[in-house]
Amino acid sequence: MKPKIALLLPKLSLYGGAERFAYNLACALTPDFDVHFICAKKEAPVPEGVRVTCLGRPPLGKAMKILWYAVRTELFLRGHNFDLTVGLGNTFRQDVLRLSGGPIKIFWELSKKAYAEGLSRNFKMIRRRISPGNRLTQAIEKIQLQNSHHLIAVSHLVRDWTIKAYPFLNKRDFQIIYNQPDLSKFSPAKKQLKQKLRKQSGLPEDKTIVSTAGTNFMLKGVAQLISALKLLPENFILIVAGKRNPAYFLRLARKLNVADRVRFMGEVKDMVSFYRASDIFVLPTFYDACSNAVLEAMATGIPVVSTQNNGSSYFLPQNMVIKDPTNTKELAEKILLACDSKTVARQKTPGLIWPEKNSGSESVRAGLTEYKKTFLKLLA
Repeated sequence: MKPKIALLLPKLSLYGGAERFAYNLACALTPDFDVHFICAKKEAPVPEGVRVTCLGRPPLGKAMKILWYAVRTELFLRGHNFDLTVGLGNTFRQDVLRLSGGPIKIFWELSKKAYAEGLSRNFKMIRRRISPGNRLTQAIEKIQLQNSHHLIAVSHLVRDWTIKAYPFLNKRDFQIIYNQPDLSKFSPAKKQLKQKLRKQSGLPEDKTIVSTAGTNFMLKGVAQLISALKLLPENFILIVAGKRNPAYFLRLARKLNVADRVRFMGEVKDMVSFYRASDIFVLPTFYDACSNAVLEAMATGIPVVSTQNNGSSYFLPQNMVIKDPTNTKELAEKILLACDSKTVARQKTPGLIWPEKNSGSESVRAGLTEYKKTFLKLLA
């Protein structure tokens, strides 16, 4: 008989990083486990071999929806027997807790720097701190860390952030399992294909294309990237993928006289082609637990620049890592360095970094197979 495992997340969906991961994890576990998905809302087809329990979601505000799911899940688990429970969201108790976003305290501390000092930043922080949903999330965060037997962080950086925010975890063992792109899909493209993709997207074939992606343009450093564009040669253009209103950033581009070199692509469904059409991918993010976009771009073979506030930067050469996202001069210098042919030649083939990369005595684990191995080992 297969071990009975419960995956706990408010939504069964294919939209959102945590949701897509949970969906794919459920699919990957079915050969070896009797998989149950405990959610509040179902927005995607049920994966074959997965049993879904939908607890419902009343038409309440954000805070009450969070509390409703946490309480209903707790009551549900008390009435059922599972060999292993895996927390992927805001739940009080689970055997295994996956830390995918990092502690809210550290997120506030780092992300506030994305906003200009003064009224804008202060107003943003006040709204965050008085939000009932945020306050409840922070309370549940501490409870679940205290009540989880095993902790899995999606990056070394998330582990370090979590210990910094909650020193009582200093002696706890963390397993670290990075996300892994689908390497059969995200792979390098030859020059001929790159030119073809540019033509299909209406992108110039004779320019150096800098790309970035995200849903929160302010947090991902798009403003800083536009400012850095002003310091780059005129043959450098910026393309941005993401379903967000770009009005503020277009005004900034016009103010800096680079509007003709910036293009917002909206929601991009074919991200493989988006990366392959680019010369370099840059994510000057103020906070990222482990950016999938950075890992995907690396897998397509293009140079990548990001910040030390991104867990995925663990895989980047140190000279491609920005210390301060607000330093547009450093950002421009890194982009030029990354595009230099000699620098590109020295970089290893990105696809070879998974599943292992030696770092002293520690080897890196990545991908869904590592979760399956971990769960089977815990039940042995």
